[in-house]
Amino acid sequence: MFIRSLNDVESTDRFVNWGNGTSHRLLTQQDGVGFTVCHTVVRAGTESKLHYRNHLEACYCIAGTGEVEDMNGNVYPIKTGDIYVLDQHDPHFLRGGQSEDLILVSVFNPPLSGTEKHDLNNPEGSAY
Repeated sequence: MFIRSLNDVESTDRFVNWGNGTSHRLLTQQDGVGFTVCHTVVRAGTESKLHYRNHLEACYCIAGTGEVEDMNGNVYPIKTGDIYVLDQHDPHFLRGGQSEDLILVSVFNPPLSGTEKHDLNNPEGSAY
């Protein structure tokens, strides 16, 4: 058993500013548990085109609001208590709320190495 806090992660390379927010990678591949858990902040007013080609992801909203849009133009509002699941390596747009950050617990399978960063300038969408 071990315990790790957000504060523990902030002074390591497991704390990633990914461009439109931050990610505290609380569990990564090196922890050997078979999945990654992140505390993810999506900044208010931002939009990111993302595509996890090598990972499935589930995101549980613990605070704030935002939305996810699929490539067919379907927009799904996200609020505290909602979970969205990218179970088909779904490319998507992730947006923070208009006036508040979207705060998520993100789970990845297989696990992230922990230092991955998004390339938000890629017109195909950031992918890893």
